[in-house]
Amino acid sequence: MIWKGQTVLRNPSSTELAELLGLRQDAPPRDAHDVLVVGAGPAGLAAAVTAAAEGLTTVVLDAIATGGQAGTSSQIENYLGFPAGISGAELADRAVVQARKFGATFTIPGEARSLDRIDGHFVVGLTDGAEVEVHTVVLATGVRYRRLDVPGMDRLEGASVYYAATESEARLCHGDPVTIVGGGNSAGQAALFLARNAAEVNLVIRHDDLFRDMSRYLAERIVSTPRVHAWSHCEVYELRGDLALEEVIVHDLSTDERRPLSATALIVLIGSEPHTRWLEGAIALDDRGFVLTGAGHGGAMMFETAIAGVFAVGDVRSGSVKRVASAVGEGAMAVRLVYEYLVRAGRR
Repeated sequence: MIWKGQTVLRNPSSTELAELLGLRQDAPPRDAHDVLVVGAGPAGLAAAVTAAAEGLTTVVLDAIATGGQAGTSSQIENYLGFPAGISGAELADRAVVQARKFGATFTIPGEARSLDRIDGHFVVGLTDGAEVEVHTVVLATGVRYRRLDVPGMDRLEGASVYYAATESEARLCHGDPVTIVGGGNSAGQAALFLARNAAEVNLVIRHDDLFRDMSRYLAERIVSTPRVHAWSHCEVYELRGDLALEEVIVHDLSTDERRPLSATALIVLIGSEPHTRWLEGAIALDDRGFVLTGAGHGGAMMFETAIAGVFAVGDVRSGSVKRVASAVGEGAMAVRLVYEYLVRAGRR
């Protein structure tokens, strides 16, 4: 990479690029910050805006970029205040502007690898060797996409398989057939978004009820959209193509029939697993790896974990509703509990 005709970087890391472009901030030096938000999806950004607005010294980490899983959504139409819809990336960008206006510091990329308690406060170690000392921690690390384990995936994943449906994917799929796997809101939004320009969109769902996991307004629009065909009670069996995807073989679980669907792109939206491996042994997790919170799991307050001063919000929290609006609400509410904890600890 050549930057402004002067600086040359060879095979730079994401951290080196972010520092060069001025995207990564270093938190101002102090003994310990009031709150560290780990994860910059909707829940983390809401916590950052609220905490910074309350005058708490706030640091935000994310291993990749702001926006989280919602940042890849092409159109969020059921979020309060945006009747025409808003992309996840734009929603995240606006939240970052707000948080920075109030004084929050963003260290991105910045990936947490450890959580320890030392001398009455917390120390979060980063993969680059740095450490952040804080009085409270808000875990908003979200989830990562699950991938399909089918023949052809390893060969075609880099060329024709995607885990989001943004403007970039829409341009790549213009005029071509597309297959989407998944039955949730993300899959429904992707199907309607890509149907604007794709020749056809095949939506593959393992169960037989389109309305089971998808908001009714999305499911009804999918049923009434001619270019979208929902294949219920089916699963992807194989991907075919040499250098790029040509066909998706779909297995009908009811009839055991296998049928080919023409496709130049496969969008995989089949759920996720939490970003909590770095917390194993440090904090209580449920059997799927989500963070346990609340009085029933050792927390003194809602959203608080068994470790006083550590809170979890959004998709990473066990039992949370996987929606943008609820994640934003949890992030904002958790800050009130953070403030109460700081008061009890004599930090406010």
